[in-house]
Amino acid sequence: MDTTQLLKGVLDAAVLAVVEDDDGYGYDVVRRLRGAGLEDVGDASVYGTLRRLYAAGALSSYVVPSEEGPHRKYYGINPRGRELLEAQRKSWRAFSETVDHLLAPEGDPR
Repeated sequence: MDTTQLLKGVLDAAVLAVVEDDDGYGYDVVRRLRGAGLEDVGDASVYGTLRRLYAAGALSSYVVPSEEGPHRKYYGINPRGRELLEAQRKSWRAFSETVDHLLAPEGDPR
């Protein structure tokens, strides 16, 4: 199954979850998502999602100087982002339970 379209639908929640406990800069967030199993996530998609979530008031940001190259812009979840993440978690649970039920083999009591 091509997961590209599925990923588009959950990328906001995945990015918020990744920065929930530990702030991160763009490529760090990409690495963490891939390390969690979302290998197909694109750099540009994550950077765009970070900018969009920041503009929506769900993330805060700050710049950290780097001795190894350009400064890094870190993103962290804020109270609005935590509310959004919790709402998306509830929606995901309900949606995934419905799809699990639909995809279960006939006679499976799910």
